[in-house]
Amino acid sequence: MMTWQAPALIIVTTAASGYCMYRFLQLWKLMKAHRGKAPLVADFPARILTFFLNVLGQKTVLQKRWIGVAHFVIFWGFVVISFGTVEQFVSTIHSPYSLQSAGADCFGAFVLVQDLFAVAILLAVAIAAYRRYFARPEYLGTSRDAGIILALIAALMVSILLMNGFNRGGAAGLGLVFKWVHMLIVLGFAAYIPGSKHLHLVAAGPNTFLRTLQRQKTMAGIDFEDAAVSQYGAAKITDLSWKDALDYYSCTECGRCQEVCPASLSDKPLSPKVLIRDLKDSLFREKNRILAHEHAGLPGLVGKEITEDIIWSCTTCRACETACPVFIEHTAKIYEIRRNLVMMESRFPPEVQAVFKNLETNGSPWAFSPEDRMKWAEGLSVKTAAGESGAEYLLWVGCAGAYDDRYIKVMRSLVRLLKKAGIRFCVLGIEERCTGDAARRIGNEYLFQTLARANIETLNRYGIKKIITACPHCYNTLKNEYPAFGGNYEVIHHARLICQLIQEEKIRPAKGYNETITYHDSCYLGRWNGIYDAPREILAAIPSARIAEMKSHSEKGMCCGAGGGRMWMEEKAGKRINEMRVNQALETKAGIIAAACPFCMTMLGDGIKARNMDGKVNVFDIAEIVDELTT
Repeated sequence: MMTWQAPALIIVTTAASGYCMYRFLQLWKLMKAHRGKAPLVADFPARILTFFLNVLGQKTVLQKRWIGVAHFVIFWGFVVISFGTVEQFVSTIHSPYSLQSAGADCFGAFVLVQDLFAVAILLAVAIAAYRRYFARPEYLGTSRDAGIILALIAALMVSILLMNGFNRGGAAGLGLVFKWVHMLIVLGFAAYIPGSKHLHLVAAGPNTFLRTLQRQKTMAGIDFEDAAVSQYGAAKITDLSWKDALDYYSCTECGRCQEVCPASLSDKPLSPKVLIRDLKDSLFREKNRILAHEHAGLPGLVGKEITEDIIWSCTTCRACETACPVFIEHTAKIYEIRRNLVMMESRFPPEVQAVFKNLETNGSPWAFSPEDRMKWAEGLSVKTAAGESGAEYLLWVGCAGAYDDRYIKVMRSLVRLLKKAGIRFCVLGIEERCTGDAARRIGNEYLFQTLARANIETLNRYGIKKIITACPHCYNTLKNEYPAFGGNYEVIHHARLICQLIQEEKIRPAKGYNETITYHDSCYLGRWNGIYDAPREILAAIPSARIAEMKSHSEKGMCCGAGGGRMWMEEKAGKRINEMRVNQALETKAGIIAAACPFCMTMLGDGIKARNMDGKVNVFDIAEIVDELTT
């Protein structure tokens, strides 16, 4: 071996490694400079399992078959080839540690395996390049960075094949040249990664391990009594949390989030992928000031790149998070930015002002008197908690159930079903207030907490333990958000309860229904709380009914457009999300669209009218369907 190789490699490796470590130390400091509240890390066995399944097993990546397989091959190919790369570095510095010392047969087998994986990786790179530069799905976009990475990977593989080929052919000198080419590309790769989108090679593993494990995510609370807290929400990039920064580092810019985002699909300004990229760019652009602890001089997050329209376009449906292979949490960042806009700067869509005022004065998003909350139940002999002490359940009527003419019919059907099943229940009546879901999702945390604490005080005063609700937004808030404020209840959505009652034969749809039905998944029932099967089992129990699924259903179901407070905002840009969803329903040729959410019913009903299909296609809640067919 030439005597110059070892010292030369040590010098080059030290320089490249030192630069790489310096860049990663900067990234670490930038992450630690974030001052927002991060989630607590617990349940390590589950985290280890999710790491093995999704990092080593590439489970989420493989949801897209062909490109997923290509990524799987590249990932594991690099793992295998890395052993050979390490051997090259070590043997160049100290030749006795070469694998050749293990024997010709052993070394030859290792080289063969290395060549096979190199060829496999080249094929996978070709698939990725074809997809990016020829198939060109819109959500993938263009990226010079991606081209550089693909070229580097291909060069690495070619250098391995040429090195091994020349060595087998007796041209050791050329083999040595390509060995050095390979090692230099590896060092260049290491130096390039910290500033590229392929930072995810390092960040995605930790981000997967630290992901939110529970499907029922809750929003972070704010202690308004803490005098030390003067900033609510995220005004600057460092107002977000270190976990948010790890999300930016982990983004692969694959576009899977954008592909399923209803705002993006309907030509709104929001792209979840671009939002995360812009947040990362903002962090990197201001890194010198952040590292110098000059937080006061940082520009606001909302401005030229991240506009207010982008922030208000989100329906918080979490389709992006379900699709993301590295478990980035987009909605949490949007919530924090909204909180700052609403509570610190009073910047929000003008129509929301009336919603806030009505919530404050009437306890509902509408301008109806609280004294009218029981009108929906006229003639049904529904008792209130104040007059019924032996009820098993409290029926949470919700604002739509109390005031919306269409959903009042649903609530009356549900009451009839509960009575047919012999369930004793009561309601709060005029003491019920909005759960505050809309206020919290829009960003008015103070108003949410005011409503939540008032409701919890009322519920606890009556000793309520079990709650039924027909609204997924009320369900999510009562079940997942209220415990942080002392409201701990067993909450059941009416879809699960009706399904349970049918299984127990306490109610039975006896009449036939010679109709095709398609079911629309509510985001806050499905992706937020994992309830997909119960509504479908209810429909399957209906004699003669034919069930047809939309092309986007269950976990991949498309939002109706009303979540995240969008129910109360005008939809001015692009296509209407509800009409896009109705088009998917009409493709099934169903005569009935079944729903299990008041917001979804409103949006789907409006979409049907916009398509001039009113009377030809009907939107019913599952409670109405079962009530009609149950004797």
